[in-house]
Amino acid sequence: MGYKKRLYFFSRYLKPVFIAVALAIVCTSMLFSNRLAKSLAVEEKKKIEIWAEATRQFVLSDTNTDIDFLWKIIEENTTIPVVIIDENDRLMSSRNFKEPKTKMDEFYNQEIERLKQKREAIVIQLEDERQYIYYDDSVLLRQLYYFPYWQLGVIFVFLLIGFWAFSSSKKAEQNQVWVGLSKETAHQLGTPISSLLAWVDLLKLRHADDKLIDEMMKDVNRLRIIAERFSKIGSTPDLSVVNLNDALKNAVQYMSKRSSQQVSIGCTFKDGEILFIPLNIPLFEWVIENLCKNAIDAMDGVGSISIDVGQTEKEVWIDVKDTGKGLDRRNFKTVFKPGYTTKSRGWGLGLSLAKRIVEEYHGGKIFVKQSELNVGTVFRIVLNAK
Repeated sequence: MGYKKRLYFFSRYLKPVFIAVALAIVCTSMLFSNRLAKSLAVEEKKKIEIWAEATRQFVLSDTNTDIDFLWKIIEENTTIPVVIIDENDRLMSSRNFKEPKTKMDEFYNQEIERLKQKREAIVIQLEDERQYIYYDDSVLLRQLYYFPYWQLGVIFVFLLIGFWAFSSSKKAEQNQVWVGLSKETAHQLGTPISSLLAWVDLLKLRHADDKLIDEMMKDVNRLRIIAERFSKIGSTPDLSVVNLNDALKNAVQYMSKRSSQQVSIGCTFKDGEILFIPLNIPLFEWVIENLCKNAIDAMDGVGSISIDVGQTEKEVWIDVKDTGKGLDRRNFKTVFKPGYTTKSRGWGLGLSLAKRIVEEYHGGKIFVKQSELNVGTVFRIVLNAK
């Protein structure tokens, strides 16, 4: 099974299974905690009923009543908040409430109304009157109710940290691969390019009037520029303020000469407007060439590519528009991931490299501005104006 097939298998089948198992664990934990909380709530209700009966007997006690035993039962309630009110809703007694320092009456009035809405009262029948007991859940029971959500939050934070660590590690590993591959490519190209330059100089001496030698020199110089581009990957490139119009024209001119005559590539600038922005020319031209190459492939060698330039006070934007096959909206971000390609051959690194050059080396942005199937696609590059 190839790399792409394995990646597809993991993302298509194992990822949903992993998510389903994680959700099952969370749901099971929440279900168990809820059942435990309900059981504890039943036990607390029994305790309050016993406490209510002990309170009733304590009020009606006589000389034959074991007051110490009843008082012990009453005092053992140290966790469940409880109030006793009379038939006129006047507070008779309360326990285990965190009382404020001021506005005590207002506080208990609000608590009594809240507890009335929460559950029915336990009635204490005395000789000539009735009293009503209302109680709230204990701190332990409330914690148990909220425990699954706390647990879910902790798991989520843990997974988030794990995902961040994994992504950072993966990105660092990819960076090392990018840098190593680029440096090695530049190194491997260096020796044959030097040899080719020497051979071209020798040919010039022997055939000074042959125009083909000049074209050969241009291609060798192009190879030298490509090697220079690869050597810059992984190191901080030098940005200098240059004429953006000239940089775009050079890239378009190069691609126009090396593409089909059925493909037209043009740039549109505002009349008389010359934009100077900080760029690394070799890397930036590489981005434009990659976008044009992808556009030519998407058009099957027939169509038009237009490059429009505009600016705001702080930014300059460049739109590269083609008349190709277009993209599904779901792939607007996927196209920039390493390995994504619609071609039978190729590594699918062009747009990923373009994104790295624009965002990491120039501090800009590149994205699919719009696309329509069988109509075309517009890629937008946004760069800092200063």
